[in-house]
Amino acid sequence: MEYLLNDWRRTHYTNKVNPTITGEEIVIMGWVHEIRDLGGIIFVLVRDREGMIQVTAPSKKVTKEILEDLRGLSKESVIAVKGKVQDSNKAPNGVEIIPEEIKVLNLAQQPLPMDPTEKVKAEIDTRLDSRFLDLRVAHVSSIFKIKDNMFKTVREYFDEEGIMEIHTPKLVASATEGGTELFPITYFEREAFLGQSPQLYKQMMMSAGFDKVFEIGQIFRAEEHDTLRHLNEAVSIDMEASFMDDKDAMEILDKMISRVLRSTNENCKDQLEILNQTLDIPEGPFPEVKYDDAVDIVNSKGVEMEWGEDLSRAGEKALGESQEGFYFLTEWPTAIKPFYVMPQEDRPEISHAFDLMYKDLEISSGATRIHQYDLLKNQLEAKGLNVDAFADYLKAFRYGMPPHAGWGVGSDRLNMVLTGVENIRETVLFPRDRRRLTP
Repeated sequence: MEYLLNDWRRTHYTNKVNPTITGEEIVIMGWVHEIRDLGGIIFVLVRDREGMIQVTAPSKKVTKEILEDLRGLSKESVIAVKGKVQDSNKAPNGVEIIPEEIKVLNLAQQPLPMDPTEKVKAEIDTRLDSRFLDLRVAHVSSIFKIKDNMFKTVREYFDEEGIMEIHTPKLVASATEGGTELFPITYFEREAFLGQSPQLYKQMMMSAGFDKVFEIGQIFRAEEHDTLRHLNEAVSIDMEASFMDDKDAMEILDKMISRVLRSTNENCKDQLEILNQTLDIPEGPFPEVKYDDAVDIVNSKGVEMEWGEDLSRAGEKALGESQEGFYFLTEWPTAIKPFYVMPQEDRPEISHAFDLMYKDLEISSGATRIHQYDLLKNQLEAKGLNVDAFADYLKAFRYGMPPHAGWGVGSDRLNMVLTGVENIRETVLFPRDRRRLTP
């Protein structure tokens, strides 16, 4: 057995091995998915990131050394195979590899903590405890291939729209939006916190004259949730733009989400098929439901909701039942939105805030922001927040802050929509929730 690559390098991923290269000598590398030893012939399914290929070793065509190496393999061992491609109607992709040489790069210990073939199903906690094995499962890795395409598409869209990428601090001195849902950390001689949102820094970039910015980064919320849609560490897609209002921000968001849906359908056909997922592309802009109407809809479904309340989980479900897909929930009460959200001039109890919903799942929140120093200071005081704690932020509003608007999208929730999974932990490589801090 050889445990080093030496001068070997992969020539093909498994999905590129097909009848058009029959007769060619290639090198594939991956994990042993299945082994069948029928005495005179050994079949090994080798899996890599892109799929599986069958290695067929008839005793009359291969050396004794190859047969010995194959018989010494365990499932999930890492191997490299050099051999010739041969037509085979019964094999994946219509071809198989007749091995000429094999390198056993690493033998996997047995028994495995879980079964990546899924012949024996594992519970979510078992899977997350051995996530490196879980991610080898085709439908699990498909979730992250779709997520990869999602982020690529988002960045392409922002680039085409002239929206600059920024990176803001994740260590902060005080809360972004007030409240106590913060993770404190020791920062040398003083206390600091993990950032809840890049919101305040995004707005400061408007004062800096950056005009339109976006950020894709981690956010941290110390909420003691234990649901299928909440995490304590998540990745947010944030956008902020000057000389725009909530309607402009909604249009940008609408186009971005639609672009992601189209791109997923076009670029992730295999992954969607593995997940048995179908995505509908909306025709035209997403519909809009005003908060006043949402209260009526929720109550008509038998769920009590008073005007001025946030949507409860039962309220979200009731509202979601009346909608087919994505929709904007607009004209929220000012009192239940963050201090930086702009009130309407003629009805200050109503704000220029919106949420983007998918059925009963909140995907994004956004708004026109307050850009006047005095009004922003008054709103901080009205919310009972310490104005001095926001001094650095407020300074940006005293020396030329333009009107602006923006939003933040929960990327993991958006990936739930794209992939059809119901547990947000499925969409994160190593989720962090109320009970999980490892691996």
